[in-house]
Amino acid sequence: MEGEAEIDRLPIDLLAHIFVLITSFTDLAQARGVCRKWKQAVKQSLGRRESLSFAGWKMDDDSTSRLLRSAYSLKELDISRSRWSCQITDTGLYRISMAKCISNLTSISLWGITGITDKGVVQLISRANSLHHLNIGGTFITDDSLYAIAHSCPHLKTVILWSCRHVTKTGLFVLVKYCRKLESINLWGTRVPVDCFLALITISPALQIKPRGLSLNVDASMLPIV
Repeated sequence: MEGEAEIDRLPIDLLAHIFVLITSFTDLAQARGVCRKWKQAVKQSLGRRESLSFAGWKMDDDSTSRLLRSAYSLKELDISRSRWSCQITDTGLYRISMAKCISNLTSISLWGITGITDKGVVQLISRANSLHHLNIGGTFITDDSLYAIAHSCPHLKTVILWSCRHVTKTGLFVLVKYCRKLESINLWGTRVPVDCFLALITISPALQIKPRGLSLNVDASMLPIV
C-alpha cells in the first residue's frame, strides 16, 4: 500500500521476533499501543520468551501478572527488588501463580521483595513444581515457606535464603531432608547457629552451605544424628 511504512509490511511472526529482543517493558508497552497488529505481535513475543527479568523496573501486582499470562514458554522469572520500589504483594503472587507457565519454571527470584509473606510464597511455590533454583533472600518468610518448598520442589538444586531472619533450624532440616537434589544453600545473615549447619551436612553430606567462610570440613561420622 502506497505510503505504508516498511515495518508495517512485516508479518506478525517477524514483528514478534523483533519484540523478543526488546528488554525494556516500557518500550514494549508503548509498542503494544501502536496498533492492533503490534499489540498481537507483542503478545506473541512474550509467549516466546524463556526468561523474564523485572529487576530494576517499578512493577506492581497488576502489570506483572498481566505480562505473565502471555508468557507461555517461560522458564526463568526474576522479579527481584532493585533500585526502584517493588510493589509486589501476596495478591500479586497469587495472580502470578495462576499463570500457565508457573509449573514449568526452573528458576524464580523474589529477592528483596519485602511486601510478600508466607501466604503468597506458599501459593506460588505450591504450583512451581519444576524449580531448580530459588532466590528468596531478603524477605520476611518463615518456616511455613520452607515447608512448602520442601514438599513442592523435589528438583530444587540451589536456594538462597540470604538474611531470612525468621527461618529456624526446624524449617531448614525439613527443607534439606525432602529436597534430596539440593546442592547449595545460602544462609548468610540468618540467625541459625553453626551447629545447625553441621546437622544439615549430616543429612546431606555433599551440601554446600554459604557463607563459605565457615569451617565445616568435619568428619560426618562424628556429628550427631538428627
